[in-house]
Order: sequence, then structure tokens, then C-alpha cells
Amino acid sequence: MIDWRGIDTVLLDMDGTLLDLHFDSHFWLEHLPKRYVELHQLDVASQEALRARIIGEQGTLNWYSLAYWSRELGVDIVALKREVQHLIGLRSDALDFLTWLKKAHPRVVLATNADRASLALKLPLTGLENYLDAIISSEDVGAAKEEQAFWFALQEREPFDPARTLFIDDNASVLESAREFGIKYLLGIKQPNSQRPEKELQEFIALDRFAQLLPDNLPGQRGER
Repeated sequence: MIDWRGIDTVLLDMDGTLLDLHFDSHFWLEHLPKRYVELHQLDVASQEALRARIIGEQGTLNWYSLAYWSRELGVDIVALKREVQHLIGLRSDALDFLTWLKKAHPRVVLATNADRASLALKLPLTGLENYLDAIISSEDVGAAKEEQAFWFALQEREPFDPARTLFIDDNASVLESAREFGIKYLLGIKQPNSQRPEKELQEFIALDRFAQLLPDNLPGQRGER
């Protein structure tokens, strides 16, 4: 599927790509609304109002900011996330793919909308840092991946040639933004949430498993082609 001789940089999303999106979906749409109502002693109808409010911020920096939601809702979002952190986990063969990339590829960068508070929670639990050359959060650059400003800022911090870059993400809007910036190799994820049906990504090829990307003859040394 991929001619690795034409790739110098791999940009990887985290939630829904390397990690199972089940944790985030459950937390934001189920656990947080339930606990918010309990902590503030509100009626059950307030849960649906909060879900609508959360979804209304989708695609913005606020949507991804734990500090924003802690402030707006008057709760400790990180503490509430820790209540269900056992749901945080890697997707299927993500670790095998990362292991191969670490041995075979010159530059692997996590490009995520997750803020630093989310990363501080998830990285120690998943060990992702061991397989990455750099981590860039939308919080670092002041723009979400849905915006062109993210990609310009990313390229300044982590120089890459869009024509020789592979980017994998489960979000169609983010993939469209990356395509507009000029990134040549773009792949989606068929089932970012293991507990929900596969998604349709009409304009992008979607992966079932990362093994689809591996060449028949695996290189043994970092930087081999």
C-alpha cells in the first residue's frame, strides 16, 4: 500500500489511531455527563445538555482542552478521567507498527489534538513515548489540526517535506486539512473505537490493521530502505 522509499516522515494521530477511541468516547459522552450531574446535584436532563455543549465545541482548541472544561464545568477533568483510565489502551497491532517504525524509519512524530494534560495521563499508561521522535500537541502551537495554522506551525517546529510524509488519522476533517496543506500520503482508520461500528471515510483510504502497511521484506536497521 505504501512505497516506503518515498517516505521520510510519519505523522501519527493518537486517539482513535494509535489508541482505542473507546476511552474518550465513553468519558466525554457517558462518564463526564453522569459525574457532572452527580457532583453538582443536577437533574438527569442536564446530562444531555452537557453532551450537546461538548459536541458543539468539536474541532476547536476548547474541545480538546482539559483546562477549559475543568474551568467551564467546575470539576477536575483529569481526576474524573483517572476514574476510568483502565479503558485507555492501544489499538490492535499499533505496538507492532510502532516497533517496526522505530527500527526502520528516520522520523516518527505524534501530531495530536490532545492537550498536554491528556498526554501526561496517557503516555505513561501506554508507553508511546518510547517509539516517538517528537510529540507536537495542538496546545503547543495554538491551533487545532483542523486548521491550516497547525500544519504551518508543525512544519516550523518539526521540518518535513509534505511530498515525502505519511499522515494517519481517524478524523476526516483533519485529513482534509492535511491534504490542503499538501501532505501526499494520507490514511484513515476504519474502526477507531473498538466498541462501535466501522466508519465511512469516502475520500480517504482507511486502514483495518497497521500490518497492511508493512513491506514484505522488513528492513532490520533504522534508516534502511
